[in-house]
Amino acid sequence: MRADFKVVLDACVLAPPALCDLLLRLAERPRLYSPRWGKDILDEVHRTQVNRLGFPPELADYWRTEVETHFPEALIENYAPLIDICDNDEKDRHVLATAIRAGAELIVTSNLRHFPNSCLENWDIHSRHPSEFLINLYTMDSGIVVSKLVAIAEDRKVPPQRILGKLTTTVPAFSKYNAEDLNWILD
Repeated sequence: MRADFKVVLDACVLAPPALCDLLLRLAERPRLYSPRWGKDILDEVHRTQVNRLGFPPELADYWRTEVETHFPEALIENYAPLIDICDNDEKDRHVLATAIRAGAELIVTSNLRHFPNSCLENWDIHSRHPSEFLINLYTMDSGIVVSKLVAIAEDRKVPPQRILGKLTTTVPAFSKYNAEDLNWILD
């Protein structure tokens, strides 16, 4: 993997705050990958934040503005014409279309069943669970991943083990792998 490696982040990995924070920090300098998404993905994140996670609409709007400001290159446009030729799960065809238009090699999603290999192989695109993706990034450059976890902890004024512990709800394999490697006991 390289820093210009284009990765489409599905809404299900952008909506959970702790997971999103780590993924986006890993896409900041020194970045380990280059994130991509489409308008439909950001719309879905907004709906999830407001309707499922209880964000006030103003906070969800602020999140979106910040993401669009800090990652302007991530927004992929003109993917809609490709949706009809995608044959993965109907609700997530826009995600695959975004990946095709972006020239991405990977979709990071918790909904792997929506992206069967048979629907991706013609495009030379793969899907990975966020735990697997984060473990790959960690094995590629553990120093950067740990420094980003520590930065999150410092911003929140908590020990880094607490941040990693919080991630067990969305990326348990990554949390366990990282904790074992660092000899951290999770909160």
